Amino acid sequence: MKIAILYGGKSGEHEVSLVSASSIIRAIPEALHSIVAIGIAKDGTWYLQGDDLVKKVRSDANAHLSIVRDESKRVSVVPGGGPKGAFTAGGKPLPVDVAFPVLHGTFGEDGTIQGLFEMADVPYVGGGVLASSVSMDKEKTKIVWQAAGLPVVPFVAIKRGDWKNAERRTAAIAKAERELSWPMFVKPACAGSSVGAAKASDRKELETRAAEAFAWDDKILIEPFIPAREIECSVTGNDDPVAYTPGEIIPTHEFYDYEAKYTDPDGASLRIPADIDEGETRKVRQMAVDAYKSLDVSGLSRVDFFIDKRNGALYLNEINTIPGFTSISMFPKMCGASGLPYADLVMRLVDLALERHDARNALRTSRE
Repeated sequence: MKIAILYGGKSGEHEVSLVSASSIIRAIPEALHSIVAIGIAKDGTWYLQGDDLVKKVRSDANAHLSIVRDESKRVSVVPGGGPKGAFTAGGKPLPVDVAFPVLHGTFGEDGTIQGLFEMADVPYVGGGVLASSVSMDKEKTKIVWQAAGLPVVPFVAIKRGDWKNAERRTAAIAKAERELSWPMFVKPACAGSSVGAAKASDRKELETRAAEAFAWDDKILIEPFIPAREIECSVTGNDDPVAYTPGEIIPTHEFYDYEAKYTDPDGASLRIPADIDEGETRKVRQMAVDAYKSLDVSGLSRVDFFIDKRNGALYLNEINTIPGFTSISMFPKMCGASGLPYADLVMRLVDLALERHDARNALRTSRE
């Protein structure tokens, strides 16, 4: 197959994507499949990358993808073009069999690029438009989970327009103080990797943290700060999803922030399997599948949980439909702990993409 790897993107997680995509490219058997590397610059422009870059990444475990901006190799997408005709580079056809968007955060796992692939009729790895967009919005995710009877941390959502209005801002803060408890946690509703997330101990600090979070999104969430263990669980599949061995993040920072995840080499340790008993493990895995299915996710996701250290209560935190995919990321490591090695996992996701595409193409779109 010709597998298009899309990476970079117009996102605060651009750099993380370069590392994830490099790991995926190394896992795809060179003797069986060819790679079409499409780098998406920070301004959102798509560029076809040279075969020499792909060869370098495949041969050097320490090499990472970059993005060469060659205007003669700008990539365009043609609606309805299908796998053989949807992509063009420099005006010439760029046939691919399946697209693998290794794009974390905005314009990658929020339904936008998924909608583009649907219009182009190209098979793609991961969840569909609805699942991706709802899962990206932490408020809407929580609303769906609440409707499904799944436990979530209490929250108050505030939109930018309400925050800019002094009267409505005061009312929103009063609601948070009435329904939640100090300290509180503030985060953008639709951003990943903990960008813009911070703890607030009083009203003044809450206002400061909220302003910082609004730099990343037009809506924020306020939650009570829970002293919690952070448990994660990988899930793959379409109609019959499978949950894997749960793992635990043990941050050295106060919480698992962006620096702990990506810039501080001692920011956190990973424990797989998580140090929870058999009953809790079963509960986490079942709840991960329930959370996945309630959002109509397909392909893959990492479902994140909190276990309250004070009373052992288990809460769903959030879901990531294109989780970190580096060789040391939790998602592939948890799959590996259940007997699915990294390379097999990558090709399993490609198979699921093709399966989903075939199933959708079998649906009727005309009465004729």
